[in-house]
Amino acid sequence: MFELGATAGASAAGRSTVGLYHLAWEVDTLAELERLERALAERGALGGASDHGTTKSLYGRDPDGLEFEVAWVVPADRLDDAALAARTRIGRLDLAAEKDRYGATTAGGVGISTSAR
Repeated sequence: MFELGATAGASAAGRSTVGLYHLAWEVDTLAELERLERALAERGALGGASDHGTTKSLYGRDPDGLEFEVAWVVPADRLDDAALAARTRIGRLDLAAEKDRYGATTAGGVGISTSAR
């Protein structure tokens, strides 16, 4: 994302000091999230993956160690009691299971972060 240089230290923002903790971007489909998972892993930048119930998220680190998030948002009309209950806990993301559940090309965020297409 933003490189400060080889002598820059890792950011402690959001952990032990004030500062930018992380940025987040939304992707349109789980297929795109899966593509980004592979790209981040290939570059050694994938830090983790979480299921927040209403969002499915990947976490990466830029060259200076700043964390960023890439998320797919479950469409409003697909939210159920299980997804809403899960938003209070973080679980391990199983992208294959989420693609089976919602479809790889289902547009995310409809009714929440975007209008109906």
